[in-house]
Amino acid sequence: MTEGSRKKNPFSSVQEAAVSARRYVDAPQCKSDSYRLAFQDPDFLLRDALRPVRLQLELLKPELILQEQHIESTVVVFGSARIPDPQTAEANLVSAQAEYQQKKDDPQLARKVERARRALDNSRYYEEARKLGHLISSNTGKDKLVVMTGGGPGIMEAANRGAHEAGVPSIGMNIVLPHEQAPNPYITPDLNFQFHYFAIRKMHFLMRAKSLVAFPGGFGTLDELFEMLCLIQTHTVQPIPVLLFAKAFWERVINFDALVEEGTISAQDLDLFTYVESAEEAWELISAAVQ
Repeated sequence: MTEGSRKKNPFSSVQEAAVSARRYVDAPQCKSDSYRLAFQDPDFLLRDALRPVRLQLELLKPELILQEQHIESTVVVFGSARIPDPQTAEANLVSAQAEYQQKKDDPQLARKVERARRALDNSRYYEEARKLGHLISSNTGKDKLVVMTGGGPGIMEAANRGAHEAGVPSIGMNIVLPHEQAPNPYITPDLNFQFHYFAIRKMHFLMRAKSLVAFPGGFGTLDELFEMLCLIQTHTVQPIPVLLFAKAFWERVINFDALVEEGTISAQDLDLFTYVESAEEAWELISAAVQ
């Protein structure tokens, strides 16, 4: 430690304290959990009363790492974890059809074929998200944009994959779920984060976002999209481009015009988002907004 650093921080380092705390562990008075340093006591940190501390840690850890990596601007890509790549979707359809041919009187197998056929049709969104991830990551503008996703499979994987294929780092913001959502293999390992609290994860989605792109998705995508729209609508955050990919899907799932007719949102609120149909169209709007 230099003389200058001693003046800035007169206290001994926490790393030194952690090592020193391991002394005397064989003494009877040191075997109780009460003797552990608080930050070295997992059971203590997991108490209900420590929730505020855990919230702060989940906010700070990714923030400090992203600062250290000099990441200042992101494009956040939302979308279903259940939309496969075209090759997987085609293989699943062939398999479902083969099962159905063996037992055509089984209604569940008939529905399985229809779901597989729909998944194959939707797999085009995987390819568009992959292409968009590549376009974002290949940009050479002064504001270097980094792809950020929820870190899972499907559309999230596709966007991270596009960045990976461009040879550029990308971010994954995974969440601990009962069915253990695993991070997709295309996230840059040092930029792969895991969260317990949805609220903190969604804060990180917005903290550096220059644009949000929502592909077709389910409850998770809708939750993230509407929170972002609400924050922009209420001027809680600065307005940024919110792009809804595939107008036909979104108009079928959400009747925004009905919300205007009912007076629950204003007509101007429809300007908070823009429909796009291709990765190129999305990138054109994103790049224009950051110039």
